[in-house]
Amino acid sequence: MNATAAELFWWVALPYLSLGVFVVGHVWRWRYDQFGWTSRSTQLQERRMLKWGGPLFHYGTFAAIAGHVIGILIPESWTRAVGISEEAYRWFSAGAGTLAAVLVIAGVVVLAVRRLFVPRVRATTAPIDYVTLVLLLAIILTGIAPTIAVNLIGEGYDYRTTVAVWFRGLFTFTPQTQAIATAPLIYQVHATAAWLIWGLWPFSRLVHAWSYPLWYLWRPYIVYRRRTPRPPSEPGTGGRKWRKIGVPY
Repeated sequence: MNATAAELFWWVALPYLSLGVFVVGHVWRWRYDQFGWTSRSTQLQERRMLKWGGPLFHYGTFAAIAGHVIGILIPESWTRAVGISEEAYRWFSAGAGTLAAVLVIAGVVVLAVRRLFVPRVRATTAPIDYVTLVLLLAIILTGIAPTIAVNLIGEGYDYRTTVAVWFRGLFTFTPQTQAIATAPLIYQVHATAAWLIWGLWPFSRLVHAWSYPLWYLWRPYIVYRRRTPRPPSEPGTGGRKWRKIGVPY
């Protein structure tokens, strides 16, 4: 069956356009907006809610990404070849996916409440942050619903033989549009929101995901010296005016 013009745009042109913007946008921002390459942390404005919402959201997201790698990028034939039956995979996917979903939802709720209802945090929020939040919520909800409501309660939809085949085909330039076009609507919305956020990524706070400071592990210490003498009553001064403090920067 030949794909329609709308299907070709939605399931071929849009993914490639989003991937192109993703790559070119990152290069552009790195060259012309390095000082803006940050999460623009609001920790100084509010810490208590961030302390809980941040880890919940990030760890839940990492678990969800790992699940997508196994479910979308690894073909069903590979998992079957190593002895993982489809039923075992489905129950593992449902259990692990539900746990990741709970973490992500809890984190997003805390962070969204913090950003919307803490005045000092809301004042630092740009319009693109709200768009990013809406897309994240759409991805989360449309990803969680099949995992919990379908995989745990009903038989579920075998996305590994349809949606996953279409997704992998994008990277070999052989996308099977009918595989995604005939999938349930919730999977189509999930995929569309994902591509939109890929295109938005370079222009949002999400760029900080690529700035994990691994070099902190091996860069040298900075030596700080006290510029003023300690008060005489301070124990351990020994009459010294200067003190070396070795700390990593």
